[in-house]
Amino acid sequence: MIKNIPRTSKPSLLNLVLALGALSSFTANANSEQQQSLYDIADAISAERIESDITTLVNFGTRHTLSETKSDTRGIGAARRWIKSEFDKISAECGGCLEVYFQSEVISGEKRIPDPVEVVSVIAVQRGTTDPDRYVIMSGDIDSRVSDVMDFTSDAPGANDNASGVAGTLEAARVLSKYKFNGTIVYAALAGEEQGLFGGRIMAKKAKEDGWRIKAVLNNDMIGNIEGVNGVINNATARIFAEGTRVTETEDEARRRRFTGGEVDSPSRNLARYIDKIADQYIENLNTMVIYRLDRFGRGGHHRPFNDLGYPGIRIMETNENYTRQHQDLRTEDGIVYGDTLEGVNFDYAAKLTGLNAVSLAAMAWAPNPPSKVTIEGAVQPSTTLKWSALDEAQNPQLKGYKVYWRHTDAPQWEYSKFVGNVTEATLENIVIDNYFFGVASVNKEGVESVVVYPGAAGSFGE
Repeated sequence: MIKNIPRTSKPSLLNLVLALGALSSFTANANSEQQQSLYDIADAISAERIESDITTLVNFGTRHTLSETKSDTRGIGAARRWIKSEFDKISAECGGCLEVYFQSEVISGEKRIPDPVEVVSVIAVQRGTTDPDRYVIMSGDIDSRVSDVMDFTSDAPGANDNASGVAGTLEAARVLSKYKFNGTIVYAALAGEEQGLFGGRIMAKKAKEDGWRIKAVLNNDMIGNIEGVNGVINNATARIFAEGTRVTETEDEARRRRFTGGEVDSPSRNLARYIDKIADQYIENLNTMVIYRLDRFGRGGHHRPFNDLGYPGIRIMETNENYTRQHQDLRTEDGIVYGDTLEGVNFDYAAKLTGLNAVSLAAMAWAPNPPSKVTIEGAVQPSTTLKWSALDEAQNPQLKGYKVYWRHTDAPQWEYSKFVGNVTEATLENIVIDNYFFGVASVNKEGVESVVVYPGAAGSFGE
């Protein structure tokens, strides 16, 4: 029996024990091969390779969506062909473990793409061994721009925005392709972001049509700058932006949520909490800030098209932006150097955030599918009962069981947890439903967990 836990200024020993249990959710079997591999993955990320890739992308001069496509040395066409060739090399080294392809659609009649232009992204798919239709995705944006969003001839290096994200995606593929996973990992270099998030729109729409069971989209947009326009220099923090209530929520679901909660427990929010704990456990000298917002104030990124279709998606990026380096013509005015050049990228920091992505992808792909059809009962009762559907055994042979989580309603991270075994129902005795938020995660035989799933439609990751 778990007794009710009072909230006091001086936590009790039981409080501390339970809190430590929640913090060590990824260490149920700390000596397991997969646990050690997660540390190895973080260590294998190379700042030197990331620097080389960013330099190559910068040297294409401009990667504007409307820029040159025939040249082999300049423009968006040369850049995307080089990215594909790098994914092809990675696949060759792992015996053809990646399915690499261009994904495109002709866009026209848009404010920033008035005339017909083929928007072409590069996709690399590493198929899972037991649950290949379950997907986690890492993305970066190919294109760059200067002050005038329609200027497609001027040099637009786009070193941090967003060669850093593409280089991180390539590097994650190099490292993770050396392993096999239960679920599928996708590495995406998306085009057309600056002109209207078109690469993400195309990919999300295609994924929906093809029935992809997407459990996470990790959008990396600017992961290399440590010098803020406000004068702050900091290489030890990062931001994770995560929207709240799904935009696809129905009226009935909204009515239910009003009385049961879930505003801060959307799949995207719990995905962000998961990555925040990954940072604490596996990435040295990195503290992540989970920001309860779709993106920066009034702005957007390539995770949004996936969120628009109901998929869990977040944005990972630097904490301190430097606006003199974003969307700027190359120039010097009043002693200020403007432009997104290599000098503004800290490659060790970009490697650190790439490691955060790679470890998160690996953990989610090794973990069983997140629990589905999670429900909760306990109104006017002394205890709380959670129920969920059993996972498909063929898809999830690595399943060991499930862990229930709970936290105070104003707590940003899960505080308490209990492993309950391979069951589909668990009751927390003397834990009153009114005072906490609850969730369930699946756990594999090596102690690696899925994202926590909040009960009901508000928190569902789907089947």
